[in-house]
Amino acid sequence: MPTAPSKPLPGNYKWYVVAMLWWIAFFNYADRQAIFSVFPLLQSEMQLSNTQLGALGSSFAIVYGLGAVFAGSIVDRIRRKSALLGGLHAWSVICMATALSRNFTHLVIFRALEGLGETFYFPASMSLISDYHDKKTRSRAMGFHQTSVYVGTIGGGFFAGLIGQHYGWRLSFLVFGGAGVLLGFLLARYLREPQRGEVENVIAGKPWTVGEFLSFAWRTRTARVLLAAFACSNFVATVMLSWMPKFLYDKFHLSLAMAGLTATLFLQLASLAGSATGGWWADMRRRHSPGGRMQVQALGLFCGAPFVVLCGMTQTIPVLVAALIGWGFFKGLYDANIFASMYEVVPPEARGGAAGLMNTIGWLAGGGTAPIVIGFLADQHGLGFAISITAVVYVIAAILLTIGFALYAPKDIKAAEAHIPSPL
Repeated sequence: MPTAPSKPLPGNYKWYVVAMLWWIAFFNYADRQAIFSVFPLLQSEMQLSNTQLGALGSSFAIVYGLGAVFAGSIVDRIRRKSALLGGLHAWSVICMATALSRNFTHLVIFRALEGLGETFYFPASMSLISDYHDKKTRSRAMGFHQTSVYVGTIGGGFFAGLIGQHYGWRLSFLVFGGAGVLLGFLLARYLREPQRGEVENVIAGKPWTVGEFLSFAWRTRTARVLLAAFACSNFVATVMLSWMPKFLYDKFHLSLAMAGLTATLFLQLASLAGSATGGWWADMRRRHSPGGRMQVQALGLFCGAPFVVLCGMTQTIPVLVAALIGWGFFKGLYDANIFASMYEVVPPEARGGAAGLMNTIGWLAGGGTAPIVIGFLADQHGLGFAISITAVVYVIAAILLTIGFALYAPKDIKAAEAHIPSPL
């Protein structure tokens, strides 16, 4: 069991924690995004089809998803600081090793291993933040942390394309991986481990097994809704992140660097603004309604769906940029509350497992299928059509969340706040 830090911490240390985790998440997403900006180089060098390119994205997502639920259970039993920094070093070294690839099989193996290394990050980081921030600031803290995902995606997309354009695709993996290793050594000195349940003044119980959490999720309707909605939203997000650089390269004949930058910059900056807005707004809505965080999420998905259609159907870059900005902002409203909404019904001792299960469902049912499904549809009907049709999945997720906050959340959250034991 972790012990309290021996030295007194600054009063605003809870925000320093978010800032430190922000940088780890930056490299988490920069590393995984880098490969998409060099798809054309990989396709040319190794003679890969669109379906094979999609399989590279799916190999990461499938392993990431399969490992996440077990990683979450492990995180609930060990020091989260160890899981965070150990994972950072592992995936950074694997990222560097990707540069050794000489064929499609090598790429698939390294992408899969990187997914395994990264699977510990979100269960550990979200659990850690929840023990520094209670329900008054939790959405804002997690919303700010979420901005690292967008900035990391921009950095990975642009710099991988820029480095690949001038020096070949392998150097970008060496640069991002090496920087992650150095960051891990730096943060080892400053990141502290809190007691579980400390900020809520509760004593965390015995960590749940994977089976116990699966039973809880099955019996708790709000949890089921949130898991299903996350799978749908992650499907759409994975499609846009993995295929938009190639869409721009093929359709508008942009350079690798400009395709990587355009595909990520406007979308992710808009998501950054949306996440900050969504975190603040959700904390406000939560004061008036138990399902306030889910209300903000549902609105983001409903409003984002038309922009997804426009992204695939547009014929001009200015309209595409406008569509990316619109979709990105509303995506941010949803993203800011992904884990904060789930933690409304999950006790402190099971929050690593909760984040792990969400990633398992989201990445297997959503991210694991999206790249290869869209690659197949692109080979048959064109990439623009394949991107646009995913708006239907967004609408399904928004409907699920609406049902959740209207019918299920008030009862489930009341039970969680009263510390009523779940019927495991």
